[in-house]
Formats: sequence, structure tokens, C-alpha cells
Amino acid sequence: MNLSELFEAIDIREVGAPIAMASNTDSNSDRIDMAGFEGALFITPVTDCANTGVAKQTIEQNTADSDTGMAAVNDTVATGTSAGDDDMNNKLLVSGIFQPRERYIQAVRTSTTANIAFGTQFVILFGVRKQPVSDHSTIIDSAFAYSPAET
Repeated sequence: MNLSELFEAIDIREVGAPIAMASNTDSNSDRIDMAGFEGALFITPVTDCANTGVAKQTIEQNTADSDTGMAAVNDTVATGTSAGDDDMNNKLLVSGIFQPRERYIQAVRTSTTANIAFGTQFVILFGVRKQPVSDHSTIIDSAFAYSPAET
């Protein structure tokens, strides 16, 4: 697969704004309609952490495009526990799902025990069922090159 084929096979979106240091974060991403995709990969950076802080990202699903009724999906919880101040800084929580049983999904970022700060949350949707995929509204521009020459 070359790069142009990859860009046609995925959809990348920004789905959650950065979150300041807190020990009680409970923040849902944008909800994603999976009708045109096989799977999703949510990516969230931890930008700052305090000793003993617990950072989690969990995927939830629902038959309706509603936060009410969302339920956590087994085996989609990515968790990190800080063993010392700043030890998880600039590391990622990554949660994925393939062929969800419900049409709508979201990822939930949580922090407990001690302060955690999160960066911008992204999702990569893959297994596009209908071509072509146009850039999501959160993408200003995209560029790719295949075997490029130097400028």
C-alpha cells in the first residue's frame, strides 16, 4: 500500500480538546458514527502527571447518537499509573476497536488519585466501506508524497 492509498483508507479527526491538570477528569470525545468504517483507534497524549496519578481512556458504544446509554466496551481500556512526577509526560494512551457491535462510539478520558493533564485527542478511522473519504472538518489541509524529490 502506498501513501495515497493509505490516505484513502483512513479518516483522521480531532475529537477532544486538551484538558488541564486534574485528579477527577471525566471527558467524552466527540461521538463517532461507525456506519462507514470497520474500526477506530483513539490516541491521547498525557502532557503532565503527578505521582500516583491514574490516566485512562475507554471506548464506549451505543445504538443511538447519544451520550445517554453509552456503555464501556470490553478490552478497550488503556491505563497508565504514574510512578513519579512527570514520568508519563509525552506518552500516549491508545485504545482501539474493530467491528463494534453498536453504531456509535466515543472515547472517555479519566484521571483519578492525583493530577493528570491530557493533550488533544485524535481518532483514526479505518476499514473505509465507501470511497473516497474526504477530509473531516477538523482537518485544515493534508499533504502526502510518494517517492518525493527533495526541494
